[in-house]
Amino acid sequence: MNYSETNLNEEEVAKVLSYQENHFLDMKSKRIKPAKLSENVSSFANTSGGDIYVGIEEKKIKELSYFSWEGFNNIEETNAIIQMLENLAPLANFYDISFLKHPKLGSYVMQITIFKTQAVIFSTSGMAYVRKGAQKLPINTSEKLKRLELDKGIVQFENEIINESSCEDILESDIYMKFMDSVVPNVEGEKWLKKQKLIRDNKIIVAGILLFNEEPQVLLPKRSAIKIFRYKTSGIADRDMLEGQPLTIEGCLYDQIYGAVNTTKKIIESMKKLGDKFENVNYPEETLHEIITNAVIHRDYSIITDIQIRIFDNRIEVESPGKLPGHVTVKNILDEQSARNPKIVRLINKFPNAPNKDVGEGLNTAFEAMTKLRLRTPIINEMNNTVMVEIRHERLASPEEMVTEYMQTHDEITNREGRLLTGIKSENTMKRVFWKLRDRKMLEPVPGKQGPAFAWRTPKDID
Repeated sequence: MNYSETNLNEEEVAKVLSYQENHFLDMKSKRIKPAKLSENVSSFANTSGGDIYVGIEEKKIKELSYFSWEGFNNIEETNAIIQMLENLAPLANFYDISFLKHPKLGSYVMQITIFKTQAVIFSTSGMAYVRKGAQKLPINTSEKLKRLELDKGIVQFENEIINESSCEDILESDIYMKFMDSVVPNVEGEKWLKKQKLIRDNKIIVAGILLFNEEPQVLLPKRSAIKIFRYKTSGIADRDMLEGQPLTIEGCLYDQIYGAVNTTKKIIESMKKLGDKFENVNYPEETLHEIITNAVIHRDYSIITDIQIRIFDNRIEVESPGKLPGHVTVKNILDEQSARNPKIVRLINKFPNAPNKDVGEGLNTAFEAMTKLRLRTPIINEMNNTVMVEIRHERLASPEEMVTEYMQTHDEITNREGRLLTGIKSENTMKRVFWKLRDRKMLEPVPGKQGPAFAWRTPKDID
């Protein structure tokens, strides 16, 4: 592969040495053995990716520790590390190397950028690792390896057999009968289930029960429903702020999605609207629909906990069990795809009015809907074992709003001050903002001020 070389200045060197080791960054001495370094590579590739700087020594003076640049004399000295990386199949194209050159010392620090991989990456010793904070943790039991494979979507829990199930759990359900009538008429029900690999040894797999059973919660308790909470606060989720009892949305996945979206909408509509000078801004239905759909069809059903929707005064949180699958990260989630539950994703798309009509475009649609209403785009966070999407009820401030907020703490505002405040460059465009507020009786000219001194104020008859 190709490697880049960058000449740093002293300020950039100081910046590198100021970095702190964390979940996404590690500093290593050039004296580290390639085999030992492979453990760190494995941990980043199996988690969320990150950067390793090789050629940085950690030193201590009494209780004070700091990083020191102790780089390679030349790039050829890193050949053993490069060989190790090339041999870590299937790391392949999931890493990048940059050589950072010190402006005075002339030595090199090797920056290895590791990307999250679809496959499990093992160190040269055959042990896999994961990253947690600034630590690498060994995957040293079969249970831990199975968990990692589930996290990455290599092993799919949707294909697990439910021993207590039977074919009748689907064949006799109204949901399946309606589905067959509208989607695959004139096909024998059990034959179609077998063709779709939803039956094995006369038992139903997880995906089949979730999609076509009327009450999958009976066979998959505490992991196949949605809980909705309403907290009367803009702060943290506190039991004292919980309004009433949490609502539980059950049924097949199709019904859960539409039921959760409708219930969430009703709760939002019942919330007190604040302010009367600007039009009320609601959460776009497309955003709620796509994010809830995404949580339902991509969650990890091996984890025994339900999806949670928490509705606050200023935001909605949708928390879905499981890590981001495959090579998907918070940074690339709008551009990359990796289905943890491919059967669920494919088959729910066959339903009339499928909740995932545009497969692979759901989150992009959610973000675009927020932008159209000048709302801040959702925030996606990956926790230890969950993914949380936060939809904030915050508008991207319009120039009119920015001026109005400014006037709450100022007596008057000039055109120049308005342009500095809003970033508007045109004097005439700024005038139109003021005129719009004037027409809504929210501003009036300051008497006696003309020319460059012309200014606006809040009308005196408005409290």
